[in-house]
Amino acid sequence: MIVHGNTLLSLDLFENEFVCNLSKCKGACCVEGDLGAPLLEEELAVIQENLEAIKPFMEPKARRAVEKNGFYETDPDGDLVTKCMSGRDCVFAINQDGVYKCAMENAFEAGKTNFKKPISCHLYPIRIAEVGNFEALNYSKWDICDDACSLGKQLQVPVYKFLQGPLVRKYGQDWYNELEFIATEFSKSK
Repeated sequence: MIVHGNTLLSLDLFENEFVCNLSKCKGACCVEGDLGAPLLEEELAVIQENLEAIKPFMEPKARRAVEKNGFYETDPDGDLVTKCMSGRDCVFAINQDGVYKCAMENAFEAGKTNFKKPISCHLYPIRIAEVGNFEALNYSKWDICDDACSLGKQLQVPVYKFLQGPLVRKYGQDWYNELEFIATEFSKSK
């Protein structure tokens, strides 16, 4: 791990390559797994404020479920997550021509909200874990993303570069500029 401000960076962010390949994976990360997307406490109010604008972009069944039971829950570890439909699909996942996309992101792209999607989704395949006073940024390898790893390798795009936008959203441009410097120094040391 490399210390960068209040973050701990896994070497995997520099050593692994990744570029989402929706044409291959079909948005599987929105519908696979046993829990919904991790949410930050401060995201709950933002999503709630934008929910009426997001609802038209949701699957009808998911919209009804959210209206009845809400959009989030607490997982067994006490963390906030989006609710899932039938223990599988995130309530915000929407099937568009066989590819799962995010209703929140669709509403954002249509200019209906100012919230793109939860930072945990935007940062994937990075997962953040609290370690003391630090946030540890770890690469989460999942077989449903094998095609993204292949495309990243083909295009020679390390995980941290693929996630420049989300990392800037979370930590700011100065932090990311320093990350680029760290990556350059790390590559020299190999």
